[in-house]
Amino acid sequence: MSGERYNPREMEPKWQQVWDQAKSFVTSNDDPREPYYVLEMFPYPSGRIHMGHVRNYSMGDVVARYHRAKGKNVLHPMGWDAFGLPAENAAIERNTHPGTWTRQNIASMKAQLQSMGLAIDWTREIATCEPEYYQHQQAMFIDMMEAGLVTRKQSKVNWDPIDMTVLANEQVIDGKGWRSGAPVEQRELTQWFFKISDFAEDLLAGLDTLTEWPEKVRVMQRNWIGKSEGLRLLFALVEGNQTNAKSIEVFTTRPDTIFGASFIALSADHPLATQLAADNAELTAFIAECHAQGTATETLEKAEKKGVFTGLHVQHPVIEGATLPVYVANFVLMDYGTGAIFGCPAHDQRDLDFARRYDLPVKPVVLPSGADAASFAVANEAFTDAGTIFNSGFLDGLTIDEAKKAAAAHFEARTVDGKPQGTVEVNYRLRDWGVSRQRYWGCPIPVIHCEVCGTLPVPKKDLPVVLPEDVSFDKPGNALDHHPTWKHVNCPQCGGAARRETDTMDTFVDSSWYYTRFTAPHAATPTVPEIANRWLPVDQYIGGVEHAILHLLYSRYFTRAMKATGHVGLDEPFKGLFTQGMVTHETYKSPKGEWVAPADIVVETNGETRSAKHLKSGEAIAIGSVEKMSKSKKNVIDPDEIVATYGADTARWFMLSDSPPERDVQWTESGVEGASRFQQRVWRLVGETIEIVKQSSQTVRVKDDDEGLALRKIIHRAVHNVGADIEGLRFNRAVAQIYELTNALVRAEGICAVAPASRLAALELGVSHLIQLIAPMMPHLAETCWEALGKTGLVADAPWPDVDESLLVDNDVTLPIQFNGKRRGEITVAKGMPAAEVEKLVLSMDEIIRILDGKAPKKIVIVPDRIVNVVV
Repeated sequence: MSGERYNPREMEPKWQQVWDQAKSFVTSNDDPREPYYVLEMFPYPSGRIHMGHVRNYSMGDVVARYHRAKGKNVLHPMGWDAFGLPAENAAIERNTHPGTWTRQNIASMKAQLQSMGLAIDWTREIATCEPEYYQHQQAMFIDMMEAGLVTRKQSKVNWDPIDMTVLANEQVIDGKGWRSGAPVEQRELTQWFFKISDFAEDLLAGLDTLTEWPEKVRVMQRNWIGKSEGLRLLFALVEGNQTNAKSIEVFTTRPDTIFGASFIALSADHPLATQLAADNAELTAFIAECHAQGTATETLEKAEKKGVFTGLHVQHPVIEGATLPVYVANFVLMDYGTGAIFGCPAHDQRDLDFARRYDLPVKPVVLPSGADAASFAVANEAFTDAGTIFNSGFLDGLTIDEAKKAAAAHFEARTVDGKPQGTVEVNYRLRDWGVSRQRYWGCPIPVIHCEVCGTLPVPKKDLPVVLPEDVSFDKPGNALDHHPTWKHVNCPQCGGAARRETDTMDTFVDSSWYYTRFTAPHAATPTVPEIANRWLPVDQYIGGVEHAILHLLYSRYFTRAMKATGHVGLDEPFKGLFTQGMVTHETYKSPKGEWVAPADIVVETNGETRSAKHLKSGEAIAIGSVEKMSKSKKNVIDPDEIVATYGADTARWFMLSDSPPERDVQWTESGVEGASRFQQRVWRLVGETIEIVKQSSQTVRVKDDDEGLALRKIIHRAVHNVGADIEGLRFNRAVAQIYELTNALVRAEGICAVAPASRLAALELGVSHLIQLIAPMMPHLAETCWEALGKTGLVADAPWPDVDESLLVDNDVTLPIQFNGKRRGEITVAKGMPAAEVEKLVLSMDEIIRILDGKAPKKIVIVPDRIVNVVV
């Protein structure tokens, strides 16, 4: 093999077939070894994998292969998040069935993933669009209905008039649908909900137990749950108003700022706003405008703060004789608190923007530390930091926390309209999870509506409720509504004519429990609890930070719901979480301003100057910024082309080596070429080692000399450090350790030619261990090298090398030698050597004798194990 180049195009398919035939990565639930569950977020089958997939699944594969080598029973499955509106839209565009499009994409993407050599148990493969999967989701929906975890109610929703479906708040971007781009409307619809709000405190407290999650993700979830302790506060309406109401109830988290209140703001959906709009055309138009902007929090935050004065006033609760005007405002939501707030503009930016627009008073009541109470004022930026209460009567001089308690006590002791004026209350931003979607390609909600018996679950014996195949998309809206027969069914209770529920489930439901199905994917029940409880929680979950809120929060809720209904025995689904960075690439534009793909250009370098031109036309191409790979900007690299050119191992190695895994990685041609060169270097090292061993076959091995021992220390440190770095998900640092070991082994080949008897054993050990260290990252190359070295079995089955702890202890130390503070050499001595002995060794060195030139030093300063300074 010496002199031959490694050929990944030949070797990678070979080893993939070997692993497949040997069932190397098929996992048994009966295996008595310690279980370890590693899972990457499963992909949506869009048709092609991208480099982000390559990075994500390479990371998970390293973890899976490493823990397998450590002797654990590793579960590493794969599936497809296969329902969703994109498939439905694609089917309409291509005049095909969503299932046909989806299954074709799954086949294509599966082949691509298999070409990467991933250690996946494909016998556990699931697709959420198959009845074999979603029948169990339907069964659990029924269980949750019976347990009181599901409700059906009217609610305001974001409605996309183009896609004709409900959108989650997060799918509304700048007031428009995330896919259609159409302005979103608010509608009142009857929806199915999971009662996630009942678990708000439990979900919040559970975050403290997730110590192996990124702190930024836990913070995002805490903010989303949004626990706040505040005060329900009654404001008495001024007598003589045109309504029958006597008071307005607000919820506030800042009762300490009550002396700075300058207005009341109602939600557009507040009952009082609705009543007043009946005789107020301006208010009616404004409410319609509010409904058109959607309900997304981000949209409300970005929207210009506007309102309409209702003509009503309330009595100021702490300033005698003062009143506050009442507005309907576009930044107040009905489903948080009471749908009404009091505005303190000096200390809330949203309130300040509103007050400036309508020329309302801005009275500061929290004084910054060191500020002058007589002159402090708020201009265009609200003061929201800590301070001391002032301009506030009985609250003056208190801290914010002290003032909150004092204000609460004050209002709790008073009454308005015969009720306590203030009541302390805990509120959560988290709202129930609306799961109804008005589309065909989703899991049917297993419910039947009967005019006599009401709304009933489908009997479990009749599950699954399967989507009809003969579906048409020639009309706008939900194709299930238009189907001539599917929705018509007999009532399971009275036998009369009834109607199936035509809404399907939010696809977030599909991905909220798939990790449990992987533990027993062929079971006749949603889970086998004793099996699920043994595997769960997932030891290491890997995916994009864009799923930090909804997918992870919904999964945490669903696990609790499954526990409540007897399907699992735990609360938290994911023990360890890792969120990887994105894959980026330069962007390129033609003179016409059109995006150009990297494959269509050639980049030339002249010194520090880089330029690009089009491969076919030769025209100059502008090199733009480095951005996330996206089809829209054409800065994508096709994984198939990389695998065909360089091999999967090279792509994997580059993704793991280029930058810390939590950060973005920039794909560069030079980077992947460097990874390919390293692959060939390892192959040459193995070949040359085999030749040296052959040539020294008659040499009698003896005990290591100093060079041999030094090499063993490097080898064992590498094994120890690479293992620790993989466990810590520091893949780029593990790669750096492997580079160092490879360099040491290449140097050792030359050393072995001088004294093979005392050094060859260390070299053989080092090369063998090197192959085991790269096996999780470049598995095909590792198998080829393992076979060439004459090892038995597969390296995929080999245990992780043992570490000799004694060789991790470095008994020597290298001391720099300075002359009058300037470094002139170094010396290696035994750690802890007495200063007098170090001095003798230094003075006996040829280099030191030459520098001294017969002169005696004035003194020699020795800092033990640190430095030697010779003063002349």
